[in-house]
Amino acid sequence: MNASQNSLFSRTIQDMTTIRLSDVGMEAAVSDAVAVLRAGGVVLYPTDTLYGLGADGLSNEAVDKVYAIKGRAGGKPTHAILPDLAMAEEYAEVTDDARLLAERLPRGQVTLIVKKKAGFDAGVMKKIPTFGFRIPDNGFCVKLVREFGRPVTATSANKSDLSPERSVEKILAQLGSAVRGIDLIIDAGELPERLPSTVVDMSGAEPAVIREGAVPAADIWNALDIEADIAG
Repeated sequence: MNASQNSLFSRTIQDMTTIRLSDVGMEAAVSDAVAVLRAGGVVLYPTDTLYGLGADGLSNEAVDKVYAIKGRAGGKPTHAILPDLAMAEEYAEVTDDARLLAERLPRGQVTLIVKKKAGFDAGVMKKIPTFGFRIPDNGFCVKLVREFGRPVTATSANKSDLSPERSVEKILAQLGSAVRGIDLIIDAGELPERLPSTVVDMSGAEPAVIREGAVPAADIWNALDIEADIAG
């Protein structure tokens, strides 16, 4: 950045609303975040693995804001967090295998891609036949999505061509002027070094691991083999 750009970036950060989770507590932070989501805004918040960019997962406008912050192509799918499988079943066809993985594997570390139900073509499901979701174990995430009552985007808070950072300060520096698209920051400090969630596509004839992350691919196949053994 040149001096002029750096000055603008500094003013942008100063004007942004930041909440330190340890200072205000879970309830207050969730309440403020939900208010931003309901207004169509974007929240930078901690997840089970990395900091995420949260927006109303059923809103085209809100999801577009997330894509703009990341500098990401609009045709590339993003996923959402949900509190439980019951909400997933409102929007998607949750197969027995998908249910098994959601129940057997660590929460917050596996993203499942399943076929969406008819009638949903907005937000994270716009112009695609699938719905990607994960069920978090992180206390803030669970309370957030339960109180909001709708899917919340959980894509990592980084430029699409760069690796995610683990602290708010480094994330904002990486995003540069794009941080102006963020309405609220929930700062939980520097997160431990973790891999992103493992992404499993359950929408086809056979499951496919399309990104190996926090859960090894072998654990996916082992979980499915357990079900096959029980069924047999």
